[in-house]
Amino acid sequence: VQMVESGGGLVQAGGSLRLSCRASGMITSVFNPATKAWYRQAPGKQRELVAQLGTTGTADYADFTKGRFTISRDNSRKMIYLQMNSLEPEDTAVYYCNMVDTREINYWGKGTLVTVSS
Repeated sequence: VQMVESGGGLVQAGGSLRLSCRASGMITSVFNPATKAWYRQAPGKQRELVAQLGTTGTADYADFTKGRFTISRDNSRKMIYLQMNSLEPEDTAVYYCNMVDTREINYWGKGTLVTVSS
């Protein structure tokens, strides 16, 4: 199983990006009930939770997203998305997708870099 992120890049402050994560090689019965999340790690800082989508579809967000970010999923395509609007330079980080399946096994992607210029 591989978690493969895409969609990062360089954007000006106030711009938007949509990150995608594909769970390659994962069967549907494992993907669907898993908890799905996006984390980020800025230079010199610890990795932090950005947004999480529970098994029932309930989303939770870190306070710093301030309603700017939206996490979603497409079970049929085994995809996880993070729509990021009104980006700020402080959002610059490597963004990682994560899944925790019902056996508490963690799956991580290698990350995609988001750089927001002022």
